[in-house]
This record gives sequence, structure tokens and C-alpha cells, in this order.
Amino acid sequence: PATIGGARRMLNVFDVPLPGGGVAGFAIDIEDLEQARAATKRFADAQREMLDRLSAGVAQFGSDRALVFCNQPFQRLFAMKPEWIADRPEFDRVLERMREAGRLPEVRDFPGWKAERREWFLAADHRIEEPWHLPGGDHLRVVAQPLPDGGLLLIFEDRTEQVQLATARDTLLRVRTATFDTLFEALGVFAADGRLQLWNNRFRQTLGLDETFLAGHPRVDVLAQAAAARLAAPGKAVLISEMVRSATLDRQQRGGSLAFADGRHFDFAAVPLPDGNALFTMLDVSDSRRMEQALRDRNEALEAADRVKNAFVANMSYELRTPLTSISGFAEMLQGGYGGELPPTAIDYVKAILESVERLGTLVDDVLDLTQHGERGAVVELSAVAQAAADKVMPLAKAQKLDFAVEIDPSLGQIGGDAARLTQVVENLLRHAIAGTQERGRVLLHGDGTAEAARIVVSDNGRGMTAKAIARAFDGFATPAATRGSDRALGLGLPLAKQFVEAHGGTVTLMSERGQGTVITVTLPRTGAPPSA
Repeated sequence: PATIGGARRMLNVFDVPLPGGGVAGFAIDIEDLEQARAATKRFADAQREMLDRLSAGVAQFGSDRALVFCNQPFQRLFAMKPEWIADRPEFDRVLERMREAGRLPEVRDFPGWKAERREWFLAADHRIEEPWHLPGGDHLRVVAQPLPDGGLLLIFEDRTEQVQLATARDTLLRVRTATFDTLFEALGVFAADGRLQLWNNRFRQTLGLDETFLAGHPRVDVLAQAAAARLAAPGKAVLISEMVRSATLDRQQRGGSLAFADGRHFDFAAVPLPDGNALFTMLDVSDSRRMEQALRDRNEALEAADRVKNAFVANMSYELRTPLTSISGFAEMLQGGYGGELPPTAIDYVKAILESVERLGTLVDDVLDLTQHGERGAVVELSAVAQAAADKVMPLAKAQKLDFAVEIDPSLGQIGGDAARLTQVVENLLRHAIAGTQERGRVLLHGDGTAEAARIVVSDNGRGMTAKAIARAFDGFATPAATRGSDRALGLGLPLAKQFVEAHGGTVTLMSERGQGTVITVTLPRTGAPPSA
């Protein structure tokens, strides 16, 4: 270094011995050269520091094919120790070290493969790129760039995660496509701009569209216009575009139904997707529509048949009253002596005729009640209803010498209903209990209630019922015939009671065991004056 003209300069000084014994000296100013060298060194250091921060591995070989630089990612990627790198290994040795670490592709002719890679040094300023599939499943992207000084720059990018993600994405796409094509629903996915992006075969077949037409990703309004001819009402095709716009722009789910010209019916819906697209679905509901119509027609037929049946039963019931009235009238006249004095045997016969007429009249009334519905709306005092029913069956209980007890709690209270029907309910339950109890048995009528409901319980210690009889107890016209003279001929008491209780919004439960008696519980809600049954 020297100071010349007040400026610091770097000189290259030469001393040359002379033949005469003297020394000649000269100096060359190399300040600019030194500054250029320093700048180049700083640039190289900065570049290497930057390369150390990259995620990709970088290795640089000189013109002598020796390793002159590699960054930290390269050392980690190929498991190379700094002390081994410090010896500046030659290109071939580096490849062999990579192979020992299992970081090279498996090849059959490694020497030939290595010779091909040595040719990278001689490439005429042409960048070379190739993928390496390593034995462990890793994927590397290798870029080789020949340098002007005869060296070579290698860049190793680990693409394992990207390849795995791409593979997973391709798998998901294939699964999605396969799933779409196997679904029973017709599916189409529309982008935010209204263009069709994805569809399945069912979508194409349902709307009768050509694959080439769909491959052009038509807008929803164009697609709806093309599909209009297949609809029973072509004007309703506009619903498709309206639904898709609602899902993509307003982000609202909407649905509806479409009828096709061939008689099929479809339910459709447009559903907004998280990515801003819209899913349009169509489900063929033709079978369910036909089934609904068939059920509706059958229901109407059953209602018509029920009306005919009720009319027939009511007519027959009224028709039966005429001969019963005549039989009853003539029997009463005979009993009153209008036909002359009757012998004792004839008197017993007339009495039996009148009893049978009464029972048959009651039966006709029960059959008529099964086909008619009364209205209820008055406030009914249940204690009076229970007592009135008990008074009606008291003669039957006395005739069988039964212990007939009536327990009415004041909490039984009132409900809104039909007093005559409720009286008939309790009477029928009591008649059922009396008919199933042996002489000197016990029958109990109990009534109580809460703020929500009233409860009436009729129990006996009679013969009880079999499981089969219990199952058929409330089935009108299916209950076994009675075996006692005091019972109804066709056993309509319980079916009628159940019908009247349910008409008041209540429930009836029956518990019985053979030889242990029977308990029937009626629960009636306190709902004021409900509508007609």
C-alpha cells in the first residue's frame, strides 16, 4: 500500500537485480484490480450465503470437475459431512457418495449412467432438467446448468411433497368422478359465472344433452334452454337457471320439482358450495309419486267403501227396528192379556221374548253407534256420569250377588264432552266386568283425577282373560261371543267404549290375567270442549 497524491493506492512492486550490481525497481498500480477482486469476493460470499438459505440443494463444480461449493440443504439432502466436502471431491466421487447414501435413482448400468451425467459439463450453454425417483420414495427435480468457465451448477429440488399432493389430488379426482357417475342423483356443478364445470352421466342422460355440448362448459341459461324440450312445461326450464343463480350469487339453497314430458317427476335443488360454486341435483321421484297417487286413490276408495258400509249398517239397523218394534208390541199385548189369559208356561215364553227383544235392540243400537259419531262440547260432571252408569247395571250385579262397590273421589271433576257417550263408556265397562265375574265376586268402580286428566277404573276378581282375548278385546266385530246371558251377543261393549274415549282425546288400557281378574283404566284429558270426534 502507498499514499499517492493524498489517496490510498495499492501497488505491485518489483525489484530486478542488474548485471552491474545495482537494482532496478518499478511499481504497477493495481488498486482498481484489487477493488474488483474484493467486490467479486463479496458478491461470491453473499451469493453463497443466499444459497445456504434456499430450500433447494445447490452444488457447484469447477472446470476441473471438483466440488467448489455446496449449500447446507445439499449437505442435508445427500448426508455429506463438511470435512469430506472440504477435500473438494471430484464429480464422480460425489455421485458415488450419493449412491452409497441411497440418494440416486436405481439404474442397471451405473458406470454408463454416470458417464452420461459427466457430459453435462460439455453441454453448450444448454440447461438440462430431469426427475430423479429415489428408492425411498422421494422425488427430486434436478437442474444442471453448464458454466462459462467449464464448470457445472447443479440444483436439487425436493418435490416429494408436491408429487404426493398431486397424486392424492388425482386420486381424489378419480374417486369423485367415479362417485359422481355411480350416484342415482343427477349432479352438476356450476361455477360462480354460471358455467357448468362438472357433471355425471345421470345429469347428461336426464336432461338429454350431448357430451360434446357439455364439454364446452355452457352457461346455465343456455343449458336450461337446451333441456326445455324434455320438460312437460318447457317454460319451467327457467327455474334451473334461477336456482343456480340463487345458489352462486345469493348463496341461498332453493329447491323445487319438475315434470318431464315422458311422465317422470324430479325433485331438484341448488346448494351453494364453500368454494363459491353451486351444486345442482335432480332426484327421480317418479316411483314415489306413483305410489303416493296409488295410496291416495286407495284411501279414497277405502273412504268411499267405509261410507257405503256405514250407510248399509245404519240402514240395516233402522230396518231391524221395525220388526223388533212389532215383536215387542205384540209380546207386550200378549203379556197384558189382550189375547186372553195365558198359561204360566206361555207367560214365561213371552217374558223371554221381551228380554231377547231388549237385548237385540241394544245390540242394534251398539252397531249403529259404531258407524256414527256424535259431537261433544258440554261440560260433563264425571261423578254423575259414573253414578248413572252404576245405577243402570246395579240390577245385574244384585242378580249375581256381586259385591259391587262405587268409589268416586271429588278430584274426578269435570271435562268437556258428551255425557250420554261417557255414560255408555262406563256402563259398557261395568257390564264387561259383571259378565266376567262369578257369583259372589267383587266389582269396583273407582274415579279420581288430577289437574291434567280424569281417571276411571273398573276392576273385578273374575275369570280374567287370555292373551288372545286381550289382543282382540277392542276389535269391533271380532270379539268372541259371550257365554253369559247378561253379556252382549257380539261383545261390542269394549270396542264402543274405546271409540268413545278416543273421540274425547283419551286412552283405554286393559290388564288381565287368567284366574286373577281384569282391570280397565280410562284416562280423559281436561281439554275443555274439544271439537267433534
